[in-house]
Amino acid sequence: MKVLSVTSVIVLSILLSAMAQDKNEPSAENPAQCYGAPGVPGTPGRDGRDGRDAAMFAKGEHGEKGERGFSGAPGNAGSKGPAGVKGVKGERGSPGVKGVGGNLGPRGPKGEMGLNGRKGEMGINGRKGDKGEQSCASCHSQPLELNWKQCVWRREDGTDTGVIQECPFKKQHGHTALQVAYAGNLRVLCPGSTCCSRWFFTFNDTECTGPMAIDGIVHMRNSNDNPLRHRQIEGYCENLPAGQVKIGFNIGICSGYSTANGYSGWNSVSRIMVAEMPPAQQ
Repeated sequence: MKVLSVTSVIVLSILLSAMAQDKNEPSAENPAQCYGAPGVPGTPGRDGRDGRDAAMFAKGEHGEKGERGFSGAPGNAGSKGPAGVKGVKGERGSPGVKGVGGNLGPRGPKGEMGLNGRKGEMGINGRKGDKGEQSCASCHSQPLELNWKQCVWRREDGTDTGVIQECPFKKQHGHTALQVAYAGNLRVLCPGSTCCSRWFFTFNDTECTGPMAIDGIVHMRNSNDNPLRHRQIEGYCENLPAGQVKIGFNIGICSGYSTANGYSGWNSVSRIMVAEMPPAQQ
């Protein structure tokens, strides 16, 4: 029960007082009496007792929704969850840009010497020689006047097959030998493969047969080296008649090989030296 306010108590007191006056007014049953003025209202009574349970009364309407409260403090991090399922393998990416070429690697060790080439085919027979001088038993014992010559040039020659230089020489006697020599720079070049070039002398366009050819070779195997080096080829050729001899220094193909990249006379002087020598000892 709601507590009565002070105003309600005062109003109630006035009503009770009026009812009491009505009862005290004179009437036939109640003779007239004299009464004084109404007394001053008493003090309000004490609060009434609590009302009955609210369940007996109708439930009130819902109030309006209040404003949103402030966000609370973040909670503690939870424990690590289990590992997820392995994903599907992605597609292959496009090829990357080609990188810059690396520096030239160090020079490799010198390779082993190759096998000897097969024996070459027999050459064409040479032309018939000039008639020799009449032999004499005393020719070998007579001293010879020194007869020699050299042909010198400074030229870089890239000929791979053919004559490089000729040097004519006048031979004085038929029973003597010619000593020939070449001194100069020779090389052969064949990067990444095997190659060989042969340098040799000819006498009147024919190689020496007394006793054998005068030649030399330069062989390279799987190398990027450019072996520009001084080399010397020399020997004696016998059985040559007296008279003019056309001596040639040539380059050609080694037996069992194809034409190679030969080079003669790089950055230096080349020379052919010829001398007429007494016959060999018996």
